[in-house]
Amino acid sequence: MLDIIFMALESIMLNKVRSFLTMLGVMIGVASVILLVSLGEGTREYVSKELMGVGTNLLVITPGKTETTGHAPPQSSTSRKLTYDDTMYLKRNAFTLRDVAPIVIGTAKIKYRNRSRNVLTLGITNSFQDVRNLHVEIGSFVSDEDVEFRRKVAVIGRTVKKELFEDENPLGKMVWLAGVKYRVVGIMEKKGVSFGFDIDDLVFIPLKSAQDLFDTDRITEVLAEAINAETVETAKEEVIHLLKKRHDNKEDFSVVTQASLLSTLNTILKVLTYVIGAIAGISLVVGGIGIMNIMLVSVQERTKEIGIRKAIGAQNSDILKQFLFESTIISSFGGIIGIMGGAGIAYAIPVFFPAVPVKVSMWSVILAFSFSAAVGIFFGAFPAQKAAKLDPVEALRYE
Repeated sequence: MLDIIFMALESIMLNKVRSFLTMLGVMIGVASVILLVSLGEGTREYVSKELMGVGTNLLVITPGKTETTGHAPPQSSTSRKLTYDDTMYLKRNAFTLRDVAPIVIGTAKIKYRNRSRNVLTLGITNSFQDVRNLHVEIGSFVSDEDVEFRRKVAVIGRTVKKELFEDENPLGKMVWLAGVKYRVVGIMEKKGVSFGFDIDDLVFIPLKSAQDLFDTDRITEVLAEAINAETVETAKEEVIHLLKKRHDNKEDFSVVTQASLLSTLNTILKVLTYVIGAIAGISLVVGGIGIMNIMLVSVQERTKEIGIRKAIGAQNSDILKQFLFESTIISSFGGIIGIMGGAGIAYAIPVFFPAVPVKVSMWSVILAFSFSAAVGIFFGAFPAQKAAKLDPVEALRYE
């Protein structure tokens, strides 16, 4: 067996350039699989990390509920809005909730002296910072008294602070927000970009002040925090039950748990990862066809050699094994080089592009290598059988 392997290696080394070019298709295919799967896995891990950073026991309540009945198209029921009183009712009566944070969202122009910019403005209560895991770093956050007395105070993100105040201390300064004067009382801790959205480019004001500013009595959404991750589903059922009592027994709102959202996103990203991995795997098949083509040429070129080996006692199985080992070694070496190349590029991406999430998973490495070896065996089988079946007399006559 060792003699056959050494003969296969010797044959490969005698045709270095051709062997390398044959490997190239497998190398590119394996590297593509490793790289694309690493990007998919990195994205999935990034999404999971971002959502877990918010918390696994979070529920998001929004007005309106999509319903499908009979054969009619889906209809959205938005007959009743969510209000501040709804959230206070939940806070008082929901035993499975730790806290509730209503939010009003709008866009407003913030101005300080001659500098201004449009920012996303969130009307919130004091509960928001604990429920959403976003805390003030300097100064104070919006208090319950600020909400009740509709005070004109604002807490700004780091990006807003930098753009409007540069190196100046903003605490106590007055800014114009949608034409209304607000006093800056706090600066949020730096959070950076999440899902492509700059969390530091936000302004937070008391919820009722925001309702006055945007001329609405609605709540955009409500964040509710369950006591722990195990009670999330129970909390969801309780929220639905309590809100239906206030909404004339109508479920004209939607409750989504963080866990269900994470599960849905993970499923979508897993499918995308497998799909792009399979697309990259097509190049491995192309590489395998290249191996078969070269091995067929090799069989033709070495017809006389095969005849001589058979004449001195080589069995058909010996010839079959030699050519099969050649194709398998070529594809396996190509797979190893492809793994190193793909993994190397994957690890280099965060160095040059820190925002791109990449994760090289062991399962993708093992799968890519196994597939490359299988390609060598599968596409090398036909040329090997052809070589093994050659008639020694006809082979010796071949010119």
